[in-house]
Amino acid sequence: MKIYFSTLFIFLLFSGQLVLAQTDTVATKKVFTFKIDKDIDPAMTRRVKLALEKAEQDEVDLIIIEMDTYGGAVNDADEIRTIILNSTTPIYVFINKDAASAGALISIATDSIYMAPGASIGAATVVNGADGAAAPDKYQSYMRSMMRSTAEAKGRDPKIAEAMVDEKIEIEGISEAGSVITFSVSEAVKYGFCNGQYDSIQAILIAQNLKDAEIIAYEPDQVEQIIAFFLNPAVSGFLILIIIGGLYFELQTPGVGFPILASLIATLLYFIPYYLSGLAANWEILVFFIGVILLAVELFVIPGFGIFGVLGIIGILTGLVLGMIPNQNFNFDFVPAADLFTALLTVILAAIASVGLVFWLTPKVNEWGAFKTITLASTQQRSEGYTSSFYADSLKGKIGLVHSRLRPSGKIEIDGDIYDAYSRGEFIDQGEKIIVISTEGTSLKVKKWEA
Repeated sequence: MKIYFSTLFIFLLFSGQLVLAQTDTVATKKVFTFKIDKDIDPAMTRRVKLALEKAEQDEVDLIIIEMDTYGGAVNDADEIRTIILNSTTPIYVFINKDAASAGALISIATDSIYMAPGASIGAATVVNGADGAAAPDKYQSYMRSMMRSTAEAKGRDPKIAEAMVDEKIEIEGISEAGSVITFSVSEAVKYGFCNGQYDSIQAILIAQNLKDAEIIAYEPDQVEQIIAFFLNPAVSGFLILIIIGGLYFELQTPGVGFPILASLIATLLYFIPYYLSGLAANWEILVFFIGVILLAVELFVIPGFGIFGVLGIIGILTGLVLGMIPNQNFNFDFVPAADLFTALLTVILAAIASVGLVFWLTPKVNEWGAFKTITLASTQQRSEGYTSSFYADSLKGKIGLVHSRLRPSGKIEIDGDIYDAYSRGEFIDQGEKIIVISTEGTSLKVKKWEA
């Protein structure tokens, strides 16, 4: 009997341990973390979307955003807070230092707000990117409504949230008219805009009984890393140099192929990362290609260099600049001055460098053995028997009639044959007599004949 009870006891003990082990396995939670540590712009919006998609794929139980930003574009902040509000997975935010302006809006949209010592939240007045001055009231009104509705959706005081935007709102004991609300940690806890002060995300997890949770930190994949590499202004400037230089060499030596291929590849590598990041819009890319077309028309269709050439260059440079900055249809109100300056400086310096490279490289190209096989690099001297004349010298001094009016080019008739001709600038009417004064080139140079 003793052996029976001992065996039963051991069996039950082993079964209990097995059940406990299974329970621990089932109870293991997944916590997904990512950072919002830069300006709120299209690139950050893309990062948030990709991070939340990854969190959904991993079927996590909790998402924690580590926040440190001074804000950014209102439309991108609105898009991010809408994604957070619609999330079925609980989302916390850990404000590591600052959650200002658009950062405050995004933080209020989360389920719980935690702050590090010395952190702050608020100051959500909409400002323009040029000088930091307050934006027109239509933008302030839009931001106030978003702050108010977001706070209501998450059970926070909508009046306080609105006062983070509007300096005219006075809340007794909290703020005075003439200043917007920015909360320290203790103030945020007191008025319901912070659920607690912690030193780290790990401390938050311990307080939430999640110290044994599996933490999944979001890291951009290789594609995103490549995109980030090409978004570097130095890399963008190098690509612009190839784009402009390739266009120049192809237009100077049409049919070679390599320069235009290099320019095309550089164009794709330039615009695709900005397009995927939400910076380059379709119309901005279209402006660039319209500029290329206008420049080609000027060089190949219309003689000389005039309005089409100027518009082409402007179109190319404009497309390159606008593709780098988050403007809204030529509205630069919320484009940071630093970003605009960086874009302009990158394009201008790259354009200057490409022109300098063209002048330095052009004389050396003819010395390359490989290039000599596809282009005529030698000079054909008249003394060696070469001539630019398309017509025989015997036509020089011949008298004929204008077949179609010279304006200043047209056609003439000599001894029953029709020739292309041009005057020295004057218009000569049909039927008038002319005399050939030069046979060089593919057209005869003529002047009005006077007996």
